[in-house]
Amino acid sequence: MDWVTALHPSGDRSYNAYLVIVDRYRKTPILLPCHQDDIAIETALLWNRIISHTELFINTISGRDLKFTSALWTNLHRLFGTKISFSTTYQPQTDGLVEIMIKTLEDMIRRFCAYGLEFKDSDGLSHYWFTLIIELELAYRTLVNSSTGQTPAMLEKGGNPRL
Repeated sequence: MDWVTALHPSGDRSYNAYLVIVDRYRKTPILLPCHQDDIAIETALLWNRIISHTELFINTISGRDLKFTSALWTNLHRLFGTKISFSTTYQPQTDGLVEIMIKTLEDMIRRFCAYGLEFKDSDGLSHYWFTLIIELELAYRTLVNSSTGQTPAMLEKGGNPRL
């Protein structure tokens, strides 16, 4: 788990960040738009969105961001019987999985939303990075991963969605 922050505000709630969660085994990304300065209430809502996207992971590895080391995150994990571990630089357990995912997603977003994270479609309608998150996540889930030899969607659902 890690954050991508300092983005141009997007969407009706002016999101300026997103949380990236990657399932280590299926290589499945979960992208959750949020605010860079989320407070405790919004963090709890974010937790609910994590639960609604996936089953609870037994062990979550995250960076040492203050949001993840806060009493709220620690208590949420304790409440659900899960564990949160914090990565350190060059720790083999983390192997840069989230960082690689973030680089890939930032590249995908840039290709669609260069210069201010906005693009106009053939009808002249404006779109922002926030509106692309679901489609980019779906597109990534249909790419064959070199370490598994399968797409994340195949490992998760047993088949690939039609695009």
